[in-house]
Amino acid sequence: MSTASIIEQKLTSRFSPSHLEVINESGNHRVPPGSETHFKVVVVSDAFAGQRLLGRHRLVNDTLATELAGGVHALAIHTYTAAEWEAKHGAAPQSPNCAGGGRGE
Repeated sequence: MSTASIIEQKLTSRFSPSHLEVINESGNHRVPPGSETHFKVVVVSDAFAGQRLLGRHRLVNDTLATELAGGVHALAIHTYTAAEWEAKHGAAPQSPNCAGGGRGE
């Protein structure tokens, strides 16, 4: 099973989201083709109601602790309640392009 599929399965199980995006952004970074090391997740769930941003991110990080301790190098997290998502018209922020990370360019 791919890392993206595992992430999707775990987030679905934990948060029962009304909207979920798991985007493999590894291709935007200097990694071998087919890598699964950099992800962006957009999770819309009423499980986040009453939670501050940091608390929401901790919940997601706890859910994906195994993946983050293994091959996932970076995880951009965007969490919303259904009302917040609707107010934003379903648009998540774009991730910035990788600047090379100081790899001796």
